[in-house]
Amino acid sequence: MARIFVTKKIPFWEELKKPLVEAGHELTMEGDLKQELEKGYDGLLCLLTNKIDEEVLAADKNKRLKIIANYAVGFDNVNVEAAKARNIMVTNTPCDEVNESVAEFTWTLILALSNQLLPAADFAKNAAYKGWRPDVFLGQLLKGKTLGIIGAGRIGSLVASKGVAFQMNVLMYSRSSGTKLEDVLGQSDYVSLHVPLTPETTHLMNETTFRQMKQGSYLVNTARGKIVDEVALVYALKTGKIAGAALDVWENEPDPRPELLEMENVILTPHIASATFEARRAMGEAAVKNLVEGLAGRVPPNLVKSS
Repeated sequence: MARIFVTKKIPFWEELKKPLVEAGHELTMEGDLKQELEKGYDGLLCLLTNKIDEEVLAADKNKRLKIIANYAVGFDNVNVEAAKARNIMVTNTPCDEVNESVAEFTWTLILALSNQLLPAADFAKNAAYKGWRPDVFLGQLLKGKTLGIIGAGRIGSLVASKGVAFQMNVLMYSRSSGTKLEDVLGQSDYVSLHVPLTPETTHLMNETTFRQMKQGSYLVNTARGKIVDEVALVYALKTGKIAGAALDVWENEPDPRPELLEMENVILTPHIASATFEARRAMGEAAVKNLVEGLAGRVPPNLVKSS
């Protein structure tokens, strides 16, 4: 029997936990992370909001912890190298349902920007609509426009395929694409970010790269907040360099930059791009499977490889 600490109850938990219970594992729900680790656990199921750094890992004084099951596709909240030094496996939860959910949500934001959806909805709900007019909330046809995808992984590729369906010109940038970032930014009417957060991608969108964007273009970020320098973003918006932005993630989550809250051409959503029933269930199943396999002495299916 192994002891597992779950930092927060996840969707469908009563159903998802059954394989752990059937394996005879003891589950403890919620509490102070460091204080709990001091008590000794073999497994940890944590969220991307749980920072698992050297200080937290040091709370496992007897080095009992064997596996960290991160309930997220990204794992920038976990110091993987520090975990490896303590012989702790780190896993994540990549799955098709998450990829599709994020790609669909990205298109929700693109369409909302191109059609001025939120300002129009607020206008109607505030009883300002007094009759049809041909000159209000004019949108932008996507057909024939250029979509720039920054990051050619699974999600970026799905977003790109949907862009083709809209008859857009699709450009993709990645480290191996052979294209230059400045060229993609300079030609794109819509730029969508789909890179992981690494030291190299932190503030990938900065004062320099915003200057390289096409005049009057739009930025969409459903990846990680720190990829965008929000000071530079605010300046690009205020000066009219870009026409708008849609951010599902923010640089200092959960606190967006105050100026962004006041801008009508900015859409902010609370990190919900993967928030579908299907994705949350699949993520939970993957996290539990990682724990079951890891605690049984086998290699878990979604083991994160350290650099």
